[in-house]
Amino acid sequence: MTDLTLLSRIEDAGLNASAPPQQRWMDGWLVRFSPGKAKRARCINAVAEGRLPLADKLRQAQAVFDEAGLPLVLRITPFTQPAGLDAQLEALGLHTEDDTRVMACPSLSALRALPLPAGSRWQSMDGSAFAELIGGLRGSPPGQRQAHAQRLALSPVPFQAYAIVREDDGALLACGQFAREGDLVGLYDVFTPPEHRGRGHAASLCSRLLVQAREEGAAIGYLQVEGNNTAARRVYHRLGFADGYSYHYRSTAAD
Repeated sequence: MTDLTLLSRIEDAGLNASAPPQQRWMDGWLVRFSPGKAKRARCINAVAEGRLPLADKLRQAQAVFDEAGLPLVLRITPFTQPAGLDAQLEALGLHTEDDTRVMACPSLSALRALPLPAGSRWQSMDGSAFAELIGGLRGSPPGQRQAHAQRLALSPVPFQAYAIVREDDGALLACGQFAREGDLVGLYDVFTPPEHRGRGHAASLCSRLLVQAREEGAAIGYLQVEGNNTAARRVYHRLGFADGYSYHYRSTAAD
């Protein structure tokens, strides 16, 4: 996918959907320092070049992250400014983390909701309950779950969370949420418990999230997925998503 205007809109939508209350601007850098698990909510996005020398900006940002008790992390995308920042950070010894792909579906018009698994039901969830659920599934400590719930509650882009649960015992088969901003909808926190994977539950969940968002006005889908998560990427490809661009992080923390 080479529509740079669309990809730039998707990048903006992703930034809006991941906005935590703990953020500030610093000479062209959007500095986020949420104590939650999501790295996109506790990193620096270099949106503009700014005027200060890089060393000064890093020193100021380091103080913010030190105060928050977090490692300094910068997110590097094709839209990062200046274009040579990644090479500068590498020369300073910051190592790379988390190769991530942003995938997009440029048209949701032909998508159909896949059937639910036999003996299951579709269940909506509020943000607090969802943050607790997904945090428990991922083994996140209480502080990170609380930060996630706070970010969802205060997000400038509203989230809707849903789960597929078994009717007889309420066991979770899959869960996820979407954030719609105008005609763009992003899928977030899609999760299938290990014991239920490989049965089509994630495809059923995602198709229903996207169709519901389409009924509310969405026309284009996007998501972020780890580059080495081949199983998830296969699901998204079957739903009509293709790679748009990749990003990674640079960190001062030890591997």
